[in-house]
Amino acid sequence: MNSNVSKSVISGVAGTAVMTAIMFIAPMMGMPKMNPAEMLSSMSGMPVAAGWAMHFMIGIVFAAAYVYLFAAKVKIGNRLLKGAAFGMAVFIFAQVMMGIMGAIMGGMPQPEGSMVLMMIGSVMGHVIHGVVVVAIVKE
Repeated sequence: MNSNVSKSVISGVAGTAVMTAIMFIAPMMGMPKMNPAEMLSSMSGMPVAAGWAMHFMIGIVFAAAYVYLFAAKVKIGNRLLKGAAFGMAVFIFAQVMMGIMGAIMGGMPQPEGSMVLMMIGSVMGHVIHGVVVVAIVKE
């Protein structure tokens, strides 16, 4: 396996796992419940297991985008800051894609709780994903 492919898979799975763990802990700190696998499965009409597979595959694709595009092209010396910047870029891309998917599929599932807190949680999750990816890839 190509080392860049390995980096993409390992950092994508790790970043997604850490992000997801924090998403499940977040309601204990007053944040709304967020379950990306349920959201993906309900949008696509598939079982929750398929939603989990999609969630982790998306995380791997985002990590590959970092490895193949972002790492070499974005010149930020501090890796923590570079991970946060990558996470914000992923958050923005994800929001655009969710809007497109919602338009194609006839709407999004109704979120539970405050939309502002949901967006803050989503930003935090994607930034954490980016920081973990950058920490593992080390480029």
